[in-house]
Parts: sequence; C-alpha cells; structure tokens
Amino acid sequence: MAKVAIMGYGTVGSGVYDIIKNNADRLSRSTDGEKIELKYILDIRDFPDHPEPNLFTKDFNDILNDDEVSVAAEVMGGLHPAYEFTKAMLEAGKSVVTSNKELVATYGTELLEIARGKNVNYFFEASVGGGIPIIRPMHQCLTANNILKIAGILNGTTNYILNQMIKNGKTFETALKDAQNKGFAERNPAADIEGHDACRKIAILASLASGKFVDYNDIDTEGITAVTLDDVKYAAAMDSVIKLIGYAEFGKDGKVYSIVSPMVIRSDSPLSGVDGVFNAILVTGDCVGDVMFYGKGAGKLPTASAVTADIVDAVKHSERSKKIFWEKQPDNIMDDKDSRKFRYFIRTNDNAENIRKIFGKCEFVDNLISGESAFVTEPLTSSEAEEKTAELCDVVTKLRVMD
Repeated sequence: MAKVAIMGYGTVGSGVYDIIKNNADRLSRSTDGEKIELKYILDIRDFPDHPEPNLFTKDFNDILNDDEVSVAAEVMGGLHPAYEFTKAMLEAGKSVVTSNKELVATYGTELLEIARGKNVNYFFEASVGGGIPIIRPMHQCLTANNILKIAGILNGTTNYILNQMIKNGKTFETALKDAQNKGFAERNPAADIEGHDACRKIAILASLASGKFVDYNDIDTEGITAVTLDDVKYAAAMDSVIKLIGYAEFGKDGKVYSIVSPMVIRSDSPLSGVDGVFNAILVTGDCVGDVMFYGKGAGKLPTASAVTADIVDAVKHSERSKKIFWEKQPDNIMDDKDSRKFRYFIRTNDNAENIRKIFGKCEFVDNLISGESAFVTEPLTSSEAEEKTAELCDVVTKLRVMD
C-alpha cells in the first residue's frame, strides 16, 4: 500500500482528495493492484466539517518524518514554503508531484537534480496545461523527435477575455470584469493579463524540449492589456483572431528563442478556434510534424486529474527515478532583437505613401477607422520593427503575426 500526503487544501488539493476517494479502484488498477491511501493533508486552516478531519495536520514535519509516506502532492502554490517543503521531501527520499508552475519554472533544475540523486521522482504534469497531458507526451511519446517549435495558448483567463472581445464585442475592461465575476480571473489578474503565467509555462516546456534550463526572467513578455476592440475587428477583417501565445523555437546550436506576446492568428491555424477558458499547445517535431494538445488548462478537477496521475506514476516508479531533467546552462536564450523574424500588423495615423517609403513592400488592410492606416509588414526582426515604427506618426498598434 502506498501512503501519500496532500500539501495544501485549496481548489486543487480538495480535487485530489476527491479523486483519490472516489476513484480508488481505478487508481489501484493503474498501479498494478497497489492501493493508494491518503494519510495526511497539510494546511494551516481548520476544516471541522470535513468528513475525515483526522487527516489534517498543520505541522509539515509530521509528513517529512513519517517513513510510511512515499509521495506528496505539493499544491500549495507560490514559492515559499513550497520550495523548502519540496526540497526537504526529495532529500528525505520521498517523491513529490506538483501543479506549481512558479516553483517548477524557478527551482525545477535544482529539484530535478535532487530527485535524480535520491532515486525518487519530481513530476509536474499539471504545472503547464492543467488537465492537458503535455509533459509526459513530450518526454515519452515525442522522444524520437527533435522539437522544432512550441506555440501555445497557455492561459485560460486571457483566452476567455479575448474570446469575449472576439465573439461578443466586449471591451477589454468589460471582458475582464466578466471573467472576474465568473471566477475565471483573480481579483488581482496581473499574472494572467500581463503574460507572466504563460511565460512560466512556456519556460517549463522550452526547458523540457531543449534539455537546458530556460529562465522565464529572460523571456520577452507582453500581455493583452493593450489589445483593443478595434484591434480585434481589424483581425477579423483579415480572417484572423488575436490570441496570447507562448512561443519557443529551438535552434540547431542549442539556443532557444522564446517570447510571450499577443499575436494575430489566421483562421486556418488550429489555435484560432480555441475558445473560452480552454488551452491548446501546438508542438512541431522534425519527424511527427504538428501535434496539438487541447483541453481545460485550469479548474479543480482537470488540474487535480493531472496531479493524481502523477501520484500514480510516482507510485508505479517508486524504485527508480524517471529521466526527466534539464541542465543548468546560462545564456541559452537567443537575443529577441535579431534572432527571429515575424510579420507585424501595424495601425498608424500615418499615410500610405510614407508607410511604403519606410517599410517597402507591405499588405494594406481595409481601413475601419477614418484617418488611420492598417497594414502587415514583410518579415522583420524585433529591432527592425522597432526602428521602422519609430519613423511612423502615432503608432496605434503593433502586433506580431504568427504564420
């Protein structure tokens, strides 16, 4: 019998409890008959109405010092004390699974190294796509491929907001308030709408795909706060939509180019039809081509499903450490300014003659606003785009176009 602990009893933690209790027989079959028994739930709060109040403890050492506990699910969120607790558990020879993207993106290199040294496992399937299987498929099913590119809608909150703007003509401010009222956005939504959540997720995927640590602090990140309803209307006129994209491209020299940015996506892209709070991750391999992973990227049971699956995997591999890791290698991020070219959608109050003079060949879009010019450039590096738009009069919008 495998005895496990849940560290943190919020939305995800309570979902893990429900799945372990309700799907016990199914989990036992997945572990070749070994039953998973929940022994502890760690939380600083009291839960007097819980059906099993005896499971709760406020002392982490109860879990750490119990030799019967072999796996813990860290679903506390944040960096501290999640980092200290996870590190201590791994050093004590206990496997840890997590949904904590901030922790994995910040300390994953160290924690994976400790797990490997102690012959235990540190799994984090739920840290990127919530309930979407992506870490395990990349590590196992796509292992024969060199990953060339990853492009994903990695944040359900921003996708919901943009979808409300696209489908229902709501302004950004109205769509954000609607998302908050429905519980899709936090009271302080900065991590979502400014792109930080998506940035941490693409950093984890890029680290896994490249085998080298990608620091999310080095990724050029832009959120959706500047996207307007007029931008959305222009995109529709181009048979396109605007999505917040986490993007990573892998060079033959081992360098990684990565950004998070709102992008104009043509309607024939599989990412364009991803609506509401759903996420999608498009992975391009040199053998398999394009493969897309799609599903709910957050929520109690979808995320808890991925966490519980990792618990099962940790129980099945209790005698050995699976080879999921990446190396610490500084300066492996390509310089955004000159390393990758995108076409750009630009709105400006300048005239067509001056636009052609500055940009040369470009594709004009039917004007929706009087006195304004809208166009799509030829492929440009970030530096080139900045230099050329600086010559324009009153730039209203500049968005990358994902081809």
